[in-house]
Amino acid sequence: MPKTLRYTLLSLRDLVISAGPFLVLAVALLVLAYSWLDPNPPKRVTLATGPAQSAYEAFGKRYAEALKKEGIDVVLLPSEGSAANLQLLRQGNADLGFVQGGSSEAGNPQDKELESLGSLFLEPVWLFYREDAARRVNPQATLTALTELKGLRVNVGTAGSGLPSLMAKLLESNRIDSSTLIMSELEQTPATVAFLGGELDAIVFASAPESLMVQMLLQTPGVKLMDFAQSEAYSRRFAFLSPAVLPRGVVDLAANIPPQDVRLLAPTTTLLTRTGTHPALLQLFALAGNDIHGSAGWFKQAREYPKLAQNEVPISAEAERSIRNDKPFLQRYLPFWVANLVERMWLVMGLIIAIMLPLSRIVPPLYEFRVRSRVFRWYGQLRDIENRIDNVDATDGLLEALDSLERRAEKISVPLSYANELYALRNNIGLVRRKLQNRPVVQKEP
Repeated sequence: MPKTLRYTLLSLRDLVISAGPFLVLAVALLVLAYSWLDPNPPKRVTLATGPAQSAYEAFGKRYAEALKKEGIDVVLLPSEGSAANLQLLRQGNADLGFVQGGSSEAGNPQDKELESLGSLFLEPVWLFYREDAARRVNPQATLTALTELKGLRVNVGTAGSGLPSLMAKLLESNRIDSSTLIMSELEQTPATVAFLGGELDAIVFASAPESLMVQMLLQTPGVKLMDFAQSEAYSRRFAFLSPAVLPRGVVDLAANIPPQDVRLLAPTTTLLTRTGTHPALLQLFALAGNDIHGSAGWFKQAREYPKLAQNEVPISAEAERSIRNDKPFLQRYLPFWVANLVERMWLVMGLIIAIMLPLSRIVPPLYEFRVRSRVFRWYGQLRDIENRIDNVDATDGLLEALDSLERRAEKISVPLSYANELYALRNNIGLVRRKLQNRPVVQKEP
């Protein structure tokens, strides 16, 4: 063995052997805790969005981009809209989904398995109408009440979007018989084409202002946006509706679009999830939501959304922490998987340390015993030789035994901190040798 390894202050081998059982126990406890807590989230999650070119689709892509940075693959699942997303969540075909306020039926037992990640944005009801069609009803070519839609051709939203159900509630509250309207439920793109082509008189969207269709129609000549003069009254009748105002000129300041403030009705869109979704995923989505929906917009102030109000299902604990406190301390400086592991394992790790600390006090005595036993085990043989000095006539055999013991002692390897034990053994061998050599010679009788 090289001298650099023999002459050390500490014997790593003996230390590892002494501490080995405790290390194995600690690792076993960590493995059990990891398998029980399951701290790291799955790498793939499904998000139900909405139809093509909708705000749901646009926001879904932003969530996917945000979580991709953390190694999570977000699969975007297109759908007809809010109502379809709710069904996908109930059936377990999606992990998360955008759901508009008012889409859930009161008392549905399946909704007990759902949680909210907070209210994300207002999704106003945009009722666009053609000026030429409105002129047939009102000489001023403006519409301010749903009762003025009688006899018009109106597309009330895509089946599965939740909008047809919402419009049915609004029409019923105005005592309007649906048979007095020529209603259709075309998808957004075909409905918009038909509307611009004059085949429809009015078209209804429920979407965030980021929707491309909304942006385009707001700036289309000959198309007006209905002003809900009774927006406050609607919000008092329906808890899931909020009054909203589209400020004058917010679409285009130079062109003054719209030319005056427009009062709208706005359900709140929330991000719902199933109760079994991994907590770390919920945290990531909630944190991404803070960035995606936290800026100022047409209907909100900066940092107004996401928020905990206006949720029809319970708020997830992870989402509530993330919305209130933003990004956890460790995630600001460490990669997500490292910070998440520490955050979710720290309590268990603390318990394991609390258990192992008292047990670790056994390691130093075990280590000392192992090292010293290399020296002490030869004292039994040395004492046996000493005890035989007075009982043996010839000394040759005892001297050979002492020489053999000394040669073995010279080969003993101990850390430098225990070298005194080794030299004490060799000194004691010398003492026994001198005692043997100084023993008086016994004369045999003739």
